[in-house]
Amino acid sequence: MLSAGPISLHYGKHLALDGVSVEVGAGETVVVLGANGAGKSSLLKAIAGLVRPAAGARVALEGADLVGLPAHKYLERGIALVPEGRGIFGDLTVAENLELGAYTRHARPNEARQRDLVLDLFPRLGERQQQIARTMSGGEQQMLAIGRALMSCPRLLMLDEPSLGLAPIVTSELFTALARIRQTGIALLVVEQNVKASLAIAHRGYLMEAGRITGSGTADALRSDPAVQQAFLGAAAPLPSSHGVSA
Repeated sequence: MLSAGPISLHYGKHLALDGVSVEVGAGETVVVLGANGAGKSSLLKAIAGLVRPAAGARVALEGADLVGLPAHKYLERGIALVPEGRGIFGDLTVAENLELGAYTRHARPNEARQRDLVLDLFPRLGERQQQIARTMSGGEQQMLAIGRALMSCPRLLMLDEPSLGLAPIVTSELFTALARIRQTGIALLVVEQNVKASLAIAHRGYLMEAGRITGSGTADALRSDPAVQQAFLGAAAPLPSSHGVSA
């Protein structure tokens, strides 16, 4: 469904992305793993149209290339991003944030259906619809950020570090909700520090380092790969890998 790449991106003289290519199938959940500074957030921003990649890049959703369109057109075509830091409208209520999420033309006819989905996924948002968003806890704000993105009727929902700064019990609730979103058929592309939780809901994953894709594989293959275990999963010693990870 999504075919992105090769994407190169510069911030001044700094090369943030160097020919990165990723794909996400319809209804597929894909995770991007890498250390801080690997370029993961820049990749999501490029796919969402928030930054302009170098010439020759392609971001195609269901075969239609979006590069060169304004960012709101990416959203209208079905790509929604929940950014690191959430980006909610803090001075508006929960209900107002959700309403703004459905402002695009293709989302408006489905606003009631999507709101029902959001409130079913996150019942606390239903209890706090008139609460000012900035007065909510960090976990509730993250739920609101995801809910607002879902209001746009996305085909692809991208999340940048959704569990960052959240308590373990809230993180568990969040990934339970993401697993349920996956069941609706919405494709997910997730950048996440919690590697175990993200691989548990993912079909596939990519490894990034210094602005490049350095490996990829199924979630099972990544979990069993010694290098991934040592780098991300805290393994004391390498474990045998029966699958391997492709470069």
